[in-house]
Amino acid sequence: MGMKEAYQDKLQAQLDEWNADIDKLQAKADKAEANVKLGYYKEIEEIRSVRQVAEQKLNELKESSEDAWEDLKEGTESAWSALSNSVKSAISRFN
Repeated sequence: MGMKEAYQDKLQAQLDEWNADIDKLQAKADKAEANVKLGYYKEIEEIRSVRQVAEQKLNELKESSEDAWEDLKEGTESAWSALSNSVKSAISRFN
C-alpha cells in the first residue's frame, strides 16, 4: 500500500467515525424536548454540510494521480479540521 492509499484509508476511517457521531447526535436530537429540538436539527444540518465538503475533498484525493495527491492534501486537511471542530463542538453542546 502506498502513501496515498494509506492516507485515504486514514481519512475514510475518520469520516466513518464522524458519521457514527453524527448519527448519535441525530438520535439525541430526536429525543430532545421540543424547545431545543429545532436548534439541534439546525446544527446537525450544518455539520452535514461541512461533512459534504470533506467527502468531496476525499473523493478528489481518491481520483487524483499519485503525483497530484500531495497538492490536494492541504485542502483536505483544512476540510477535515473544520469537520472535526464542528463535530466536537456539537457533541459538547448536546451533552
